[in-house]
Amino acid sequence: MIAAHTRFQTLRWTTLSVLLAIVLLALFLTRDIAPDQAVASRSQSAPANPIDDSLLNTAHRLSMTATSSDEQSFAQQAIALSDHELDQSFQSAIRAALAQSAPLKGPLKVLADRVSRLKARVTKEQDQVAGLTKQAAKDQSVNDQLEVAQAQLALHQDELSDAEGDLAREGGDRHAALQQALQQHQAAHASMEQFPKIAETAPPAILWDRVQLAENLGGRREQVRKAAAEASQHSDQLDRQHDGMQRQMASKDAPAAAESMTAAVARLHDLSNQTKTLSELDKRMQDSRQLAQVYGQWADSLGVRERSVWHLVFISLLQILAIVLAVFLIDGALPHRFGRERSDGRRLQQLQSIAKIAFRVLGGGLILIIVFGLPSQTSTLIGLATAGLTVVLKDFIVGFFGWFVLIGSNGIHVGDWVEIEGVGGEVIDIGLLRTVLLEIGNSTGAGHPTGRRVSFVNSFAIEGHYFNFSTNGQWLWDEIQVSLAFAEDPYKMADLIGKRIEAETEDDAKMASQEWERVTHQYGLRPFSLKPAVDLRPSATGIEMVVRYITRAPQRYEVKARLSQAIVELLHKQAPTATAQLA
Repeated sequence: MIAAHTRFQTLRWTTLSVLLAIVLLALFLTRDIAPDQAVASRSQSAPANPIDDSLLNTAHRLSMTATSSDEQSFAQQAIALSDHELDQSFQSAIRAALAQSAPLKGPLKVLADRVSRLKARVTKEQDQVAGLTKQAAKDQSVNDQLEVAQAQLALHQDELSDAEGDLAREGGDRHAALQQALQQHQAAHASMEQFPKIAETAPPAILWDRVQLAENLGGRREQVRKAAAEASQHSDQLDRQHDGMQRQMASKDAPAAAESMTAAVARLHDLSNQTKTLSELDKRMQDSRQLAQVYGQWADSLGVRERSVWHLVFISLLQILAIVLAVFLIDGALPHRFGRERSDGRRLQQLQSIAKIAFRVLGGGLILIIVFGLPSQTSTLIGLATAGLTVVLKDFIVGFFGWFVLIGSNGIHVGDWVEIEGVGGEVIDIGLLRTVLLEIGNSTGAGHPTGRRVSFVNSFAIEGHYFNFSTNGQWLWDEIQVSLAFAEDPYKMADLIGKRIEAETEDDAKMASQEWERVTHQYGLRPFSLKPAVDLRPSATGIEMVVRYITRAPQRYEVKARLSQAIVELLHKQAPTATAQLA
């Protein structure tokens, strides 16, 4: 047993030492050092759409997660760069759409012809309205014609707008579609509100909030790194597009041998447009690379904050381990402290148990404060916690308060002879939650110790009842049964035995009468008769005699043995040949 306890103590201290070393190492690794320069992994290939607004969408999404002024600065730079890159992309796409001269076929050609006719008609009517307006200034008689012309112009303008919309919706007018997308983008950018100013807050003070903040910073850092990889990949894609366009322009730079003047002008105009597109690609690549750098700095900033928060987490863990270590040291020092006292050993053991529990509860409370902090709604939380603990720990609480009842003046003490829940014995320990008896009595009822240790939760002192036979005034009625044969005179024997029992218990009966008389007089009760009583009952083997008498509880078995011996002697003298059984 001692060896097992020693191994447990060794294992406990070894585990605590290993945890302490791990926390100290983590504190060293998370100290203030330069941020990691880890390279973010690249995402999958970016979409080939020239009006890809994913960079701007990513910048807006990440800007919503900014929680500090530094992050807001990075977010503003990211939005500005991605917005400028998107503007350049619009310009290139619109120029390419204008340069497209591929002939339309089928339904698209019908829509395009209708748009052309409406444009020509609107232009003609606009000139007509302008002429009538000049005439109306000199001659009022043309006002009616002017109103009719203006109405026709408005109608045909609406038809032209509808036809252009149909053509753009069917994909036949890419230039119109790009212009509409550009207008929507500019309107959204103009309506975008400024970033609200974020007040700098101190790091959280409790362990739970620190762990949550560290995990949040880690997740956001990974998002920013993915955004940086996306910007880098977009820059590489633009670089490949730039190289391909340069090779294409090199093949068109030299004029053909029999090139006409019209073809030369078209070729040079096309080369001019491609040169402008190359310049815009250079700007877009520069924006994308700068955007990747901003995201990298943003990720590094988040990494520094994350490490600082994890450093605080390990400080909290170190505080918890320090509290646990202090509790262990106090537990080990308490036996030596109480061992120097020269007083009741059992009382010191009880005090030592109380001290251990008090220090453990104090340590647990401090650990809970470090992990969860002080409750904001103190009264509400205390009320709910008290109600929950009352329901869950009812037996524990009742047993704990039962200990205070038992150690009181009307309780029990070590060495008392008591009866608890039908079990009698000598009290050998009164703990904070349990009372231990050395059971007295066996199958023959002789009152000898059985050697069994019986434990009871102290709740019996409040919810149940117990008898302490070691205090003054603990009297009880006991009985002896005697079986007589039919040949004997039962009345004569009952009279003789009654007188003998009365003589033997006369002193106890007087003392009990005096004590009970004080009780009955105090509470106005009628006095009791304490004389021995003899009852005769028929049985299968003869007459059964039951003798009841008063005796003090601690001497119960001694008195019963003495009276039994006296009855046997009396039976032997009166009827030496008769058969009698004593129970």
